[in-house]
Amino acid sequence: MTIRWGICSAGRISHDFAVALRTLPHVDHQVVAVAARKLDDAQQFAKKHSVPRAYGSYEELARDPGVDVVYIGVINPYHISSSLLFINAKKNVLCEKPLAMNTKEVQEILACAKMNDVFFMEAVWTRFFPTSVEIRRLLDQGEIGEVKMVRSELGFVAKDTARVRLKELGGGVLLTLGVYCLQFSCMVYNGEKPESVHATGVLLDTDVDETVVVTLKFCQKRMAVFTCSVNLQLPNEAVIVGTKGTIRVPENMWCPTSLVVNGKETLYPLPEPCMPLNFRNGTGMCYEAEEVRQCLLKGLKESPVMSHADSLLLAEVEDEVRRQVGVVYSQDCQ
Repeated sequence: MTIRWGICSAGRISHDFAVALRTLPHVDHQVVAVAARKLDDAQQFAKKHSVPRAYGSYEELARDPGVDVVYIGVINPYHISSSLLFINAKKNVLCEKPLAMNTKEVQEILACAKMNDVFFMEAVWTRFFPTSVEIRRLLDQGEIGEVKMVRSELGFVAKDTARVRLKELGGGVLLTLGVYCLQFSCMVYNGEKPESVHATGVLLDTDVDETVVVTLKFCQKRMAVFTCSVNLQLPNEAVIVGTKGTIRVPENMWCPTSLVVNGKETLYPLPEPCMPLNFRNGTGMCYEAEEVRQCLLKGLKESPVMSHADSLLLAEVEDEVRRQVGVVYSQDCQ
C-alpha cells in the first residue's frame, strides 16, 4: 500500500519531514502535493522535493482527491484550524505537536476526527524512535523492576526565536520543549494520569514561560520530575529509575540515538538524510510516518502508541502547568 502524502506548510519542519520520507521505500511513501499560504513558497518546496502538485492555499490541498494523509507543519495556533479543515475533507491527518493550544481545542479536534471516521495522530515523533520502542519493551519485561522515578531535562538558548518568544505564535517553553519531557514521563507510566501536578517557573517579558520545573506524582508512590528552558543549555537527558536498575537516555532525549541500560550502552543510528536538515536528527520522523502507514493498513483510526487519549492527557497536564506558572493564551479566553 502506497501512502500518498500531502504536506500543509512549506516551512522548515515540513522540509525535514519530506527528507525523512525519502529514507523510506518509495513504493510505501510518496509526497504528491504541498500547500503553503503563498503559491511561490509551495512551488519552491515542490521543486526541491520533486513534489508533483503545489497549491497556494490549504483549501486546495484539502480538495485534492489524490492525497491519503496530510502532514500538518504549521505553527502552534493554527493546528486546530488546519486539522479541522482536512478532517472535514475526510483526509487522514498527522499533526505536529503540540496538537493544539489547550485541552478544549484538542477535544474539538479529536471529536471531529471520530465524527468523520478518519485516522488522526499527534506527531510526537520521539515515541516511534527505536530507542523508545526498546524502552517500552524493557519496561514491559520488567528489566529494571518497578519504576519509581522518571527524570528528564530539555533546554536550549532559544528565547529570541519568534515562535518561542511570542505569545501570538504559541510561544513558551512548555509547548515548545516541555511537551517532550511530559510525553516521556507519560509513556513510561503507560498513559496513567498523575494524581497531582506541581509546577513553578519564570516568564519572559512577553508573558510566556521561559523556564519551568514540573513534579508529577502517580499512585503507588511513583514520581516524575522534569525541567525545560529556552534560556539555558541543559543536559537534555532522561533517566528511568526502577527497583532493579536504571534506563538512561544520555543525550538528545527528544530525538535519541542511544540508550544506557544498567550501565551498558547501545546505539540506534538513524537513516542518513539526502539533503541538509533544519533540526537535529530530523530523519527520525520516518518512524512516525511508517506508524501512520501501518495503522492505515490495519484499518485503525488512531495509533495505540500515540493514542487520542495520550494527546488529551498531554493537553490536560499542560493546561494545569500553565495555570500554575501563569501563562494564558488568547485561545484560553474563547
